[in-house]
Amino acid sequence: MNASIIRRLGIRRLAIALCGVGLLAAAPASAKEYLITGVKPNGLVVIDPAARKVEKIHRIPGAGVAPGTIVPSPDGKIAYVVTNHLESVSGIDLESGKEVFRADFSSGAQRVKAMFAMDVSPDGKELFVFQSPVRLLPGEYKVEDTRIAVFRTADGVGAKAVRTLPAPRRLAILAFSKDGGTLWALGWDLYALDPKTGAVRDTHKLLNWTRETFGPPDILDVWPQFEQAGVFSTPYFTSRADLPPTDPSAFKTGVLTLDLASGAVATKEFEDTSAVIFSSVVNPAKRDEAFSVYTQLSKIDAKGGALVKRVDLPHTYYSINIAGDGKEVYVGGTACDVGVYNPDSLDRIGQIEIPGCPDQGVASLRMVKR
Repeated sequence: MNASIIRRLGIRRLAIALCGVGLLAAAPASAKEYLITGVKPNGLVVIDPAARKVEKIHRIPGAGVAPGTIVPSPDGKIAYVVTNHLESVSGIDLESGKEVFRADFSSGAQRVKAMFAMDVSPDGKELFVFQSPVRLLPGEYKVEDTRIAVFRTADGVGAKAVRTLPAPRRLAILAFSKDGGTLWALGWDLYALDPKTGAVRDTHKLLNWTRETFGPPDILDVWPQFEQAGVFSTPYFTSRADLPPTDPSAFKTGVLTLDLASGAVATKEFEDTSAVIFSSVVNPAKRDEAFSVYTQLSKIDAKGGALVKRVDLPHTYYSINIAGDGKEVYVGGTACDVGVYNPDSLDRIGQIEIPGCPDQGVASLRMVKR
């Protein structure tokens, strides 16, 4: 096409003409990132981190006070939240606030709790929830086998499990592989499960590891924050059995990483234990870099095994997440604000207050793109 034709049609007309013959595809609008957290009582909060403001607060229907684990749908439209004293999952449309999914677990003499671990399949069609059932008998509580209940998200309000999978006890995290072929489960060990049958395909030993001179690690992590880098990470604490307990170097803090695309698992100590850490997140722009949080914000060289930098926080934060470009780190949970930090300097560059100052508790801090 020569220059004279372009001039006659004009740029806009040319674009329309080319679209009509399939030569120019419409450019998709860039996705915007939103933080999702929960607050007491029964609140689901949508935050615009770029604008440093709360955009919406939706009420989760039913009983219960403290929202727990939050899992966003792959398209970023729905948030599935453990609620009702850990006995239900509610799916909330993030735009309208309408409850579009509901699964209540307990019935009759059986009381069923969802103890943190939950994830949705990469195609968004199935929700997997770790459950701990107890039978209420006249003279005793009978503990039953733990399981993973699988729900069809399309079943909406009143959904019932379409199948249940056997599951190890004490699971705190469920995380799907990128291809949906493996359901990873973190408990005393890290298990690779078949999402169709629940069969354990592989076990990466943690509490039961046999590392020479190292004692069993301790992990306390119920915060699933892996959506940005596609890497689940968690801090762990261990000790050297070949050193006396009076030696400060006998106690070590490390980071476990699980690449949800490749399945690669790594553990690496990065310091002599000197701080309490609850949760961590991997930088999607620098995948060897992790950030962790509790009363301090720490920047970690996860591959090299070194603490890069650490700063004190104004109060305790339980959960942490990061922007998709790695240019901002967000700390939340516990109180009623989300702190924003520069990933290089760890300077506090912003703060987002939740109106009314409600407590976030142990709610997940998740990121969606819409």
